Amino acid sequence: MSLLFGGMMGAGIAALGAGLVLVRARFQAETGVGKLIVLGPVFEAVALAMFASEHFLATSNLMRIVPRWLPGPVFWTYFFGVALAAAAVSFIVWRWVRWSAPLLALFFFIIVATIDLPGMARHQHERLFWTLTAREWAFGCGALVLAGSEWRLRWKGTGVALMRIGRAFLAPIFVFYAIEHFLFPRYVPGVPLEKLTPAWMPAPVLISYLVGLTLLIAGPALLFPRMTRIAAAGAGMVLVALTVFFYIPILLTELHTPLAVEGMNYVGDTLLFASTALLAGFGANPNEK
Repeated sequence: MSLLFGGMMGAGIAALGAGLVLVRARFQAETGVGKLIVLGPVFEAVALAMFASEHFLATSNLMRIVPRWLPGPVFWTYFFGVALAAAAVSFIVWRWVRWSAPLLALFFFIIVATIDLPGMARHQHERLFWTLTAREWAFGCGALVLAGSEWRLRWKGTGVALMRIGRAFLAPIFVFYAIEHFLFPRYVPGVPLEKLTPAWMPAPVLISYLVGLTLLIAGPALLFPRMTRIAAAGAGMVLVALTVFFYIPILLTELHTPLAVEGMNYVGDTLLFASTALLAGFGANPNEK
């Protein structure tokens, strides 16, 4: 087991353990699907902690992603690692979320603006380019909804606007990913990147179609207040189940191979997408028209 793999796994397990303990009171106070939605920040923190540790342990690899025009790539790699770790801690202890959530959203939007969009001219006809760009944008929008749910407590108008904007972008991204699941069912589901589903996985096409159908239904439903929480909870827990029963088994088969870190990244990515779906349910009022 490499130091990088062990560090990512250890950070994720520590975040999960602390998060489940500290979320207990809020979990017990919720009813119905609210019990599922309140777990969103915990799962988000797990993924953020994993990726934060990667920034510290794989600095030489990640610093290559920093735009060339930006001086000090090592500094920025560490800086954003600290930022991800701080957001994870904030979500676990449930303090300062009013600021950590919008800053996390800004983090993902900066990635889109500085890394993804500058390559549009070269990669605009590549499926993977749009999949990755939509992924980072979706992560940012999930954090934006969470920020809006917190801001609404003091600045109602601004908070409601942030939540609506976040869901307005998440809905078409869910539909876009759903279509990809139907067109390319042999690729791993959730965030359909370039990895093919292993041959030993049972019913891979059926799994892809079921995840695609979930996203296809949940996407538009996010825009209807009476359905938002159910859609967010349903999509989120399907993606959590996908992480546990699909990606973790794949990771276990790759544990002693050069693909172990890649497998860990897929676990973190899918869990981050799952938590994004759950965050979309924060602040939703089923009594709104």
